[in-house]
Amino acid sequence: MKPFDDAAQILFGKSPDQLDETEREVLLHSREGRILSQDRNVAYEARQSLGERIADAIARVGGSWAFIIGFLVFLLVWTVVNTLVLTRDAFDPYPFIFLNLVLSMLAALQAPIIMMSQNRQAARDRFEASKDYEVNLKAEIELMALHHKVDTQFLGEIAALKLEVLRLHDLLREKE
Repeated sequence: MKPFDDAAQILFGKSPDQLDETEREVLLHSREGRILSQDRNVAYEARQSLGERIADAIARVGGSWAFIIGFLVFLLVWTVVNTLVLTRDAFDPYPFIFLNLVLSMLAALQAPIIMMSQNRQAARDRFEASKDYEVNLKAEIELMALHHKVDTQFLGEIAALKLEVLRLHDLLREKE
C-alpha cells in the first residue's frame, strides 16, 4: 500500500495511520476514482429512527400556519360554546379552567418535541457540513493530482526540449 502512504504524506503531510476517518475515506475514493457526493437528504433520513421522524412531523405541523389558525378557531369555538351556547350547563364555564389544563398539557408535550426537532436540525447541519468538507477535500485532492500531472507533463516537455537544444548545439559545433 505504498502509493497510499505517499499520497497521505504528500497531500496531508501525515502518515496513513495519522489520517482521520474522513481523510482516509476521501483519499480512498480519490484513489479508486469513485464519486464521493451523495444525496444528503436520503443519507440523513436513513439514519433517523421512527421516533425522530414522528417528532419532526409533529414539530412541522405544530409550527405551521394551518395549525395556528386551526387552533385559534378551536379556541374561539370553545369560548363561544361555553359562554353563549351553553349558558346554563357549560362543561367549562368562564374562566375556562379545563381549557387551561388542556393548553398546559399541550404546551408541556409540544415544547420538548420541538426542542428535539431543533437538536436534530443542528445534527443535520453538522452532517451536511461534514459532507461538504468531504467533497471539498476530494476536490482539493483531485486539483492537486491534476496540477501534478500537468507539472509532470511540462517537466517532460522541458527535458525533451533541453535534449533537443543540446543536440542542435552539438550539430552547430560540428559545422564550425
